[in-house]
Amino acid sequence: MTPEVVNVSVWIAWWVSWLAAAFWRDRAAKQPPRRSQIGYRLFTMAGVVLLFGATRDAGVLEIPLWYSPVAIQWAMIPVTGGGLAFTWWARIHLGRLWSSNVGRKADHRVVDTGPYAIVRHPIYTGIMIATIATAALRGTLAAWMGVALLTVAWYVKARLEERFLREELGPETYDAYARRVPMLVPFIR
Repeated sequence: MTPEVVNVSVWIAWWVSWLAAAFWRDRAAKQPPRRSQIGYRLFTMAGVVLLFGATRDAGVLEIPLWYSPVAIQWAMIPVTGGGLAFTWWARIHLGRLWSSNVGRKADHRVVDTGPYAIVRHPIYTGIMIATIATAALRGTLAAWMGVALLTVAWYVKARLEERFLREELGPETYDAYARRVPMLVPFIR
């Protein structure tokens, strides 16, 4: 097996487990309009296609920017796994408050412990770490364009979540948390 096949297998295992865990959540008490979530979803879909090379016949996009030594390619797999493990830590820490859509649960509150004491959106941070490792392994323009689109998607979704939670939980509650904890990158405000 090649490093790329193993890396994709790690992603597939994560995705299947993530979908299965989607049943372990409470129903949303309130959500913003669905149309407000279309933008980040489109960026996400396009980013995934580019990151994983579903554009293999895309000519210049799939030309390697570099060829990483095999040892470096194998080293990217635990980085991918580490990023995805960070998402699971955050998901488990949120428990039934987790949702794939932006929304508020009946007993929603600001969670500011565990990975949420490191960054406000650790699931997106973990995914971004994993996508960067995947792009470094692949080394193509398409993969790095995928990282860029996915980073934009998570940033847009994070901003939407924050705006919505400020309205729902009160700006004083959420703003106090936002002042203490960086958004996506630890130690960078």
